[in-house]
Amino acid sequence: MSNKRAIDFRFLAEPTDVNFGGKVHGGIVMKWMDQAGYACAAQYSGKYCVTVSIGAIRFIRPILVGQLVTLKAKVVHTGQTSMHIFIEIQAGDPKRDEIQRTGHCIVVFVACDELGNPVGIPTWKPELDADLALEQYAIEAKFSAQSLDARLHKALTEV
Repeated sequence: MSNKRAIDFRFLAEPTDVNFGGKVHGGIVMKWMDQAGYACAAQYSGKYCVTVSIGAIRFIRPILVGQLVTLKAKVVHTGQTSMHIFIEIQAGDPKRDEIQRTGHCIVVFVACDELGNPVGIPTWKPELDADLALEQYAIEAKFSAQSLDARLHKALTEV
C-alpha cells in the first residue's frame, strides 16, 4: 500500500472540451476533478475507491482551449474508510510562465474491497500549518454538508 497523499494531473485543454461560449465546459472540469480525486484516493489507500461527494466547488476563472491545465489533488482529511481530497485547478498558456488558479473543490472517496464493502485506510495527520488549515476546511465542509442533508431529509419527509 502506498501512502503518497498527493498527485498532479497535467494536460492541454482540447477543442472537444469547450462549451458554446468557447470556454472549457464546467462539466468537463468536474469530470477532471473526479478523475484526479480517484487517482489520489486510490494511490493513498491502495484500494478501489468510490466517489461519495464533490463539494465546495468554485470556478474562479475560465479555462481556454490550448491552456496547460494542472489539477493538484491531495488528501487533507481521513476517516476510517473515507478520504477528503482537496483539488486545486490551475491553467495557463504553456508558452508563458503565467499560471492562474481557476478553481478548487473537495472530493470525498471511500475505499472498497472486491465486493464493494468499505475498508479501512491509513490515518493521515496534518503536520504543516497549511495542511492543518486545509483539514479544517474539509471538516467544516463535511459538517456543513451533513447539516444541509439533514434539513433536506426533514423537508422531504414532511411532504
